[in-house]
Amino acid sequence: MQLDAFDRTLLNLVQEDCSRTAEQLAERVALSPSAIQRRLRRLREEGVITRDIAVVDPRKAGRPTFFIVGLHVEREQPKLLAELRRWLAAEPHIQQAFYVTGEADFVLVITAPDTEAYDGLMARLVTENVNVKRFTTNVALGIIKRGLTIPIPERPDA
Repeated sequence: MQLDAFDRTLLNLVQEDCSRTAEQLAERVALSPSAIQRRLRRLREEGVITRDIAVVDPRKAGRPTFFIVGLHVEREQPKLLAELRRWLAAEPHIQQAFYVTGEADFVLVITAPDTEAYDGLMARLVTENVNVKRFTTNVALGIIKRGLTIPIPERPDA
């Protein structure tokens, strides 16, 4: 799908705040509210926008602890990796999971109410996934920046 300048501007705006109305977006993009709605519907249908979410302040939601985990697998067999990916994707405490190059095979961002809950999750991970060799854990001491925004240049060649 080709994104034009209107799409690009619109995507940046809804990533910033997806609760804006079509009328509010139309004030920032030189299109009518109905054209904005059509474009947003098309961007969703084409899978450019995959979902709309609310970003929750962790301090106001019980101050969960964030863990950044390097996960190492025993074997990189496609079937075993697929099973592990499904497990990781289904676990609600795993916010992000990346299959990566380097020392670890996966990098995970996990949130849990405390270290005991994290230990329980990791015990289940190792027990239910025989291909997990080991993992390393970093505990986040503070949040400097947290988000999922993809910066989209106004021009495709920028």
